[in-house]
Amino acid sequence: MTNKQRAEKALEYKHKGYNCCQAVTAALADITDLTEKQLLDISAGFGAGMGNMEGTCGALVGAVIATGSHTQGNGSMRVARQISEEFANRCGSIKCKEIKGIGTGRILCSCDECVQNAVEIFCKVLAVEE
Repeated sequence: MTNKQRAEKALEYKHKGYNCCQAVTAALADITDLTEKQLLDISAGFGAGMGNMEGTCGALVGAVIATGSHTQGNGSMRVARQISEEFANRCGSIKCKEIKGIGTGRILCSCDECVQNAVEIFCKVLAVEE
């Protein structure tokens, strides 16, 4: 599967009703040590900025969850920092509420774009081969 196909698959999951975190983790299942079902279950509570839009974007959390499995914990914090920085550059923030424009009325990035960006950034930072 190509990285573009993974990003498209994440968007398909999102449109099927899975939250942003689930969409990202499930789309990356083929390059982790966990099954798609395990990733969907693990990531269920992380959508919408930890369920209340106050926390980190669920799509970004999904990429970090997948990082831990993909790297088997080796260097995961360094990679998580790189993914977070790139995500903030592309999406304008890492906090769900800010990205969605709650309080400002200015949406920085759509949920669809966040999901696709998270997958693309994960693949870029971890140099996932297509």
